[in-house]
Parts: sequence; C-alpha cells; structure tokens
Amino acid sequence: MSPAPGPRPGGRSARIQQAVHASTRKLLDERDRADITVPMIAADAGITPSTIYRRWGDITEVFADVAIERLRPDAPPRETGSVRGDLVAWAQEYLEEMSSPVGRAALRDVVMSGETNPLQCATFCRTQIETIVGRGEPVASGVQGAVEHVIDHVVAPIIYRILFDLDPLETDRVEVLVDQALDAAVRV
Repeated sequence: MSPAPGPRPGGRSARIQQAVHASTRKLLDERDRADITVPMIAADAGITPSTIYRRWGDITEVFADVAIERLRPDAPPRETGSVRGDLVAWAQEYLEEMSSPVGRAALRDVVMSGETNPLQCATFCRTQIETIVGRGEPVASGVQGAVEHVIDHVVAPIIYRILFDLDPLETDRVEVLVDQALDAAVRV
C-alpha cells in the first residue's frame, strides 16, 4: 500500500502551516514550552485544534516541524578556497547554531519526534557536506565515503556534546575533527 499523498504545496495547506509555525514561534518566545498547548497555538493561528491534531498529531510533532524549518539551511555552504577550509567554516557555524539555546531546543524537539524528522535533519547535513566535499579533489573513499567520515568524525561529536554533555565542543576543536575526517577519507 502506498503512503497517502502529502499536502499540496501552496494553497490552504501552506497557509495553515505558515500560521501554525508563526504562532508556535511566537508562543515559544513568550512562554515556557511546557505551558504551550495545541489549543493555544490553534487560537493564535486562527484555526481549530482539530486541524492541528489531524495534520501533526500532537504538540511534539508541531514543535518538531517548526524546528525542522529552523534547522533547514538557508544558503549553500560558504566557499573559502579549500575543502578543508570550507568544512572548518561550515562545522564551526554548525556548532555555533546547534549549541545556541534555540539550536539545542530545536535538536531536542526533532529527536523527541517521530523517525521522519531526524532523517530530514540528517539529509540537510549530508547535502551541505556533499556540496563541500564535491568541490575538491577526489579522495580514496569517494564523495560518499568522505561524507560518512565527516559525519562520524565531525558532526557526531558535535551533536553528542550538545545533547548529552554540559558543554559543547570548543570552536577550535572543530579544526582537529575536520583534519581527522579528511585523513580518514584519504587513507581508505
């Protein structure tokens, strides 16, 4: 059985999503997330709670959907003149964004939601890394192998420290992690 088609782009569905996202962001700025309810978001967005429940299921999925939009890259990775430099710049920005209070909350919301949302975040990350690695000379492990090394040696430690440790990585540590990832990609 094939999955039900998703909402059409544009139209009423897009307007509802925009209204719910705007209301959720506004309420998150004004209140503690534990105090926010689906009926509050619905009232602020000018829709019925049943519309939110039908589309998102529960408050966790609403928070995760808003978080996904915050985590979606809004530009291609910056070019510095080298793959290493591009990876370091991207990873430092990624660390800064994800370790901010807003980034930490977004990561937690995504992790607490269903399995689709974390996969979307992984896709955002992989796409950015593929773009960077694809700019350089071929490596022994190939582009996909190099992407896996960056995920394992750079992204994983950043996310682990943000979610499970008191302090995120220091920014200067990112360069060491990028060098380890690139060394591993070349050695394969």
